[in-house]
Amino acid sequence: MQITDIKIRKVFDDGPMKAIVSVTFDGQLAVHDVKVINARDKFFIVMPSRKNPDDTYRDIVHPINAEFRAMLEREVIAAYNAELEALANADAESISEVI
Repeated sequence: MQITDIKIRKVFDDGPMKAIVSVTFDGQLAVHDVKVINARDKFFIVMPSRKNPDDTYRDIVHPINAEFRAMLEREVIAAYNAELEALANADAESISEVI
């Protein structure tokens, strides 16, 4: 299974949640609401989940093995970092246009 697209849907400046992401696999399956979290100076992803009646959360979708989770996490965080760089470049360009 190959990741064919990663879309950074929303970026947050404050708090531990840094982004909400959609990931497409093999151009045929999309997983929405993957979260990029920064806690204890480490980035990781949290899979989409839903709240149960007993106020606990259960993942709706999740990687089955550690190797796939590591690959998914690495690719999503790389896409998040690329998005931050693109946003920083866009901000720098808009500032230079004002000056």
